Amino acid sequence: MANGLDDVVAAETSLSDVDGLGGHLTIRGHALAQLAGRWSFVQVVRLLLDGFFENLPDDAELAARLGEARVDVFDRVVPALPLLAPLEVYSAMRAGMALLPDGETLTDALRLIAAPAVLTPALLRLRRGEQPVAPYGKADHAADMLRMLNDESVSPELAKPLDTYLVTVCDHGLNASTFATRVVASTQAGLTSSVLAGLGALKGPLHGGAPGPVIEMLDAIAAHGDAAGWLRNEIAQGRRIMGFGHRIYRVRDPRADVLKAVVRKLGGDGETGRRLAFAETIEQTALEVLRIAKPQRSLQTNVEFYTALVLEAAGFPPDAFSNVFAAGRVAGWVAHAREQQTTGRLIRPQSRYVGPVPDLVA
Repeated sequence: MANGLDDVVAAETSLSDVDGLGGHLTIRGHALAQLAGRWSFVQVVRLLLDGFFENLPDDAELAARLGEARVDVFDRVVPALPLLAPLEVYSAMRAGMALLPDGETLTDALRLIAAPAVLTPALLRLRRGEQPVAPYGKADHAADMLRMLNDESVSPELAKPLDTYLVTVCDHGLNASTFATRVVASTQAGLTSSVLAGLGALKGPLHGGAPGPVIEMLDAIAAHGDAAGWLRNEIAQGRRIMGFGHRIYRVRDPRADVLKAVVRKLGGDGETGRRLAFAETIEQTALEVLRIAKPQRSLQTNVEFYTALVLEAAGFPPDAFSNVFAAGRVAGWVAHAREQQTTGRLIRPQSRYVGPVPDLVA
């Protein structure tokens, strides 16, 4: 039996392929580099959902329907958010999404895809003592998310990095949250129940909860002043260097390269530019320290490192990074749930009992 199900094939999928040895990510026949920065998030949503819903509309109509879904989610769920706002922002978002209908239609799917983009800004504003801002259904998805966060119009130049980020994290093989989604979908429980399972798995610090600590690491190194010394001490204490290494990739995470290019476009002469330049210096130092400290392992930069920088530059606090991760990954969860329901069966693996054996009475 493989510990942690390493190398066990649990599903056949047409959605994405992760080549850990080659460092490639394929999404429905397209290399990530062909999509990120070139296709909008809505176009990639359509790519993922194609074949799983009848009469899937074209890109323009799907964008309009996703805008309508944002408005629908706001009207349905935001009135309940003041009761949820005292929770941590991720748990509050998850609780809000649990209020959505548990259906199987395209409308249900688009509500789920819209929900993190609507609920996260609303919750962050409530925590700041501000009123949530209603979505503008005709806006681009990422731009509307930023507009709801700051209550001001957003230029395409500012919205593009977030849109690229959502594309970059939309799907990634049979990771923990996607597998959890497919397990629940295999019971025919409904799309909302399936997505809630994915949300639960994504919260963990070994999965979607990891980008936030990257910011803590950068701040700690800046305060310490000696990057190499700080990193060597962390390794000596047996602590993980956040933003480096990956369960599947044995070379550099291709998503890190995509987001690094995004980060460089965000830079400049101001505070953001200085922060990003500092992070690049830390990246190079960390790679060298890891190479010397752990020569037997290939610990390369992963998506978490540059995720933290992109989302910080976009104005999201670290404790909401997983929310924004979910805003992209939910498209993949919905597609996997539909694929499991249409092509799979109930997922019911076996276990091997290793506990004590009862005495048998003669």
